[in-house]
Amino acid sequence: MDQLKTISTPIGQHSKLSVTQAPETEEDKEFMQKIPYASMVGSIMYAMVCSRPHLTYAVSLVSRFMSNPRKPHWHAIKWVFQYLSGSRSLGVKFGKNVKRGSELEGFVDSDYVGNIDTRKSLTGFVFTTFGGAISWKANLQPVVALSTTEAEYIAMTEAIKEAIWLKGISHELGMYEGNITVHCDNQSTIHLAKNQREKEPWYETDVRILLRDVETRRLETLHWGQAIGEAICQITEVVRN
Repeated sequence: MDQLKTISTPIGQHSKLSVTQAPETEEDKEFMQKIPYASMVGSIMYAMVCSRPHLTYAVSLVSRFMSNPRKPHWHAIKWVFQYLSGSRSLGVKFGKNVKRGSELEGFVDSDYVGNIDTRKSLTGFVFTTFGGAISWKANLQPVVALSTTEAEYIAMTEAIKEAIWLKGISHELGMYEGNITVHCDNQSTIHLAKNQREKEPWYETDVRILLRDVETRRLETLHWGQAIGEAICQITEVVRN
């Protein structure tokens, strides 16, 4: 780890990985048999679960190839370790003097057609309080979305489910009684959620829970250069404070 060259992103911009990538020679197969790929994925997953929400996309990506990893997948794993080597001091920080205090906020995004093998999109969200992340997730959606709006809507649904659970547990602990703001950067998704329309041909997906709770969980549009939700399901550079 000490000899690794440090880099600024958890995964490379060029990391478009596939299960059919780069036909292997016998030499490559023998080489990969010596690589503890699953153990290395488990190591970065441990860091992601404990204190590194910005590793969520990288973990979601490299864990798809556990059964038959190839050299490009191994190079992606090494990239993650290079990033970790230069970012050991990073973690989740909470503070009492942050702008929104104890307010629970969610940030959601999707990576449309992010899986080049199945054409499925990626759902990513993170919830924060006192300036620190308390819940985060990035996983492939169960169905193939036909548009960016549909992908964002499915992602929003998953985020709302998490918001309901967080609101319940925070109420039980007496921590926060207000509404949870869920931020989304897609105008069409917010319009559909607020107008509660059921005429879309893809409405068979389980999104009615979003419509049921939209009035008590405010949905807002963001126009940030880099929304927090993007750090969960896209390749972004981590800014050190």
